[in-house]
Amino acid sequence: MLTSVYIIAITAEAMSGALAAGRRNMDFFGVAVIAFLTALGGGTVRDILLGNFPITWTQHPLYIYITITGGLATIVLARFMRHLHQLFLVLDAIGLVAFTVIGCNVALRLGYDTVVVVMAGIITGIFGGIIRDIMCNRMPQVLRHELYASVSLVVALLYLALRHQGASESVNLLAAFSVGLLLRMAAIRWKLSLPVFSYAKSQWD
Repeated sequence: MLTSVYIIAITAEAMSGALAAGRRNMDFFGVAVIAFLTALGGGTVRDILLGNFPITWTQHPLYIYITITGGLATIVLARFMRHLHQLFLVLDAIGLVAFTVIGCNVALRLGYDTVVVVMAGIITGIFGGIIRDIMCNRMPQVLRHELYASVSLVVALLYLALRHQGASESVNLLAAFSVGLLLRMAAIRWKLSLPVFSYAKSQWD
């Protein structure tokens, strides 16, 4: 099930990357690159930091085809995207949870300490969006707007806590997806966010 959700998630992330590239008037190659980096960048950064080689997508070429195809297809489908906005928000939330859980599992398999496992989950969940925004020359949205990175943190902690309590994998995944999806949708609906630190030099002199 997690593999199927992962494929849906990387497709949705690739399309979000393509839309961001379109807003910056990139050519078709640029769209494909941003789509690929958005969808698979988080896992790539995680694998490099954890020393998990070979990097996951190099062993699954299908992921490359899916992300690039999804990105290029977005060029054709862009005119309809505003009608699919709500669907994209749901798919993005599902992707965030899936990436976080997968990142945790990779770190667990490699025998890392709990805090590293949590960080691996968060990095997998949010770094694709960070790379997308940096490449598109804008402040990473996952660090500024409604709860996003913090949702990944909650999901990682919940997943590890239930695993420690001996919950079955199916129950654990159901709990992680339910809590993560509800928290993310609530954050979007009511614009929930963490307190903002605003540093104006004049205030601190």
